[in-house]
Amino acid sequence: MATETMEQITEVPQGAPRATAPAPAAPKRTVHTEEASGLSVRDLILIAVLLAAGAVLKLTVSSFLSFGGMKPNFMIAMYCLAIILVRPKVGQAAVIGLLTGLISQIPMLNATPWVNIVSETLGATVCGLLILIPLKVGKLDLNPLVSTFLSTMVSGYTFALIVGLMNGLDLGAIAITYAIMVFGTALVNCILVEILALPLSRVLKR
Repeated sequence: MATETMEQITEVPQGAPRATAPAPAAPKRTVHTEEASGLSVRDLILIAVLLAAGAVLKLTVSSFLSFGGMKPNFMIAMYCLAIILVRPKVGQAAVIGLLTGLISQIPMLNATPWVNIVSETLGATVCGLLILIPLKVGKLDLNPLVSTFLSTMVSGYTFALIVGLMNGLDLGAIAITYAIMVFGTALVNCILVEILALPLSRVLKR
């Protein structure tokens, strides 16, 4: 017996809304953010202001603290403070030290030409490395204190070594002759930076 298959055609009532196929979903956009590798304009301004402050302190306050014909170098404290606040890469920290050394070539700031270029570049490089080491005791961050002290020691004794050798002194004589000046400057600088680092970091939200 033959069977017939009937196809039922359902008609959409007139006036009824027609179903439409959903539109394909738009692909999600992925936003890739890259961390800036250079220093911002705000960072550069901060560095410039601090180096200028260091130059002013060296011209004024250092004169009252001078002894034995030598003055403490507050420019070291200011570039250490700048590096601690800005937290540049090590190479960028070295450039900050180089700029400090070049500024120090102004006759009123430096009695020994060219030596500061080497000493400040090395000191700033050491500071750029030391800021990578966490040195917190509870809520107290001792990194500014330690970084500034050691950076000043490196800068000071580099300066002393070059000048001493130029004047025919041996290493022992250099270490003794410049000990009070280098240690004194390192002590003053590290206390100054430790006091300034916390409030400035809060004000600058760093």
